[in-house]
Amino acid sequence: MSLNIQLYTMLAMVSMGSGLGASLDTYRYFVNRSKSRPWFVFVNDVLFWMVQALLIFYVLFLVNEGELRLYAFLALFCGFAAYQSLFQSLYLKVLTFTVSSVLSLYRGVLTLSNIFLVKPIRFFIHILVVVALGIYRAVHKLLVFCLKLIYVPTRWLFFVFWRMMPKPVKRFLHMGFRYIEGIYNRAKNMIMRIVAWVNTLKNKGDD
Repeated sequence: MSLNIQLYTMLAMVSMGSGLGASLDTYRYFVNRSKSRPWFVFVNDVLFWMVQALLIFYVLFLVNEGELRLYAFLALFCGFAAYQSLFQSLYLKVLTFTVSSVLSLYRGVLTLSNIFLVKPIRFFIHILVVVALGIYRAVHKLLVFCLKLIYVPTRWLFFVFWRMMPKPVKRFLHMGFRYIEGIYNRAKNMIMRIVAWVNTLKNKGDD
């Protein structure tokens, strides 16, 4: 291994050591160990160190084709120690400020969306519902009024027509009405049995 490659390896490992320290602080910042389940923390720890090991080996492979030397581990440790002593406090401040800024921006976007998008849509829907209900009530009252106007003379005409109708025709119509009523009752009973059967199957499925 040439001297240049050794120098590049040491510089790369020092950088990776500093990056490892920053990654570790970032990981600790976002993972709340006191409020998380032990198995969740364990799985995250294993995944974190696996990713870091793969990244370090990948950089080492790019620099010197993956040759492991003692000075590489020493350089990695020196980079980690340099980060802890020189850059950790500054990085944590920057990290805290960045996260707070992102959260503030997110809350601001939500607030603006609620003011300029959600509330106008809700107001528009409310207006549509009120207008639709008003139209429905007006049409309903108009239909009821018209039916009342039609019902009284129609009932009187039907009564007069019924009184003038021959008895055989009355009996025929009466039988027809009873036949239709029987069909209606049978259909109603069949529908009720089907609904009861469907509800029974649904209850069994829920159990």
